Amino acid sequence: MMENANLQEIGKRIQLRRKQLGYTQDQLASMMDVSIQMISNLERGNKAIRIDNLINLSQILNISTDYILTGKNVGYNGASLSEKISLLSSKSRDIIEQFVDYCLNPYDL
Repeated sequence: MMENANLQEIGKRIQLRRKQLGYTQDQLASMMDVSIQMISNLERGNKAIRIDNLINLSQILNISTDYILTGKNVGYNGASLSEKISLLSSKSRDIIEQFVDYCLNPYDL
């Protein structure tokens, strides 16, 4: 079983992301098809989350299960982004490349 401190940290990350997205506990509970009490217990660190709910929650909140559990995005390799970029037109890819160059060197204009 997870330690209470770990559950509280997980709960804080869930609550923070829920609020970033502007969802109430009631809205999140409805999207997950669970009770408001469950969301409240998760956010306060009173209960551990089941695997199926963890996966569903990560999809709804658009964050990785790694981040929910550890606070870190483990194993990001960029393959998904690369695949999306490959579907863009040549002109759009050039714009993306210019944007990345700017982000890497914002003062080299």
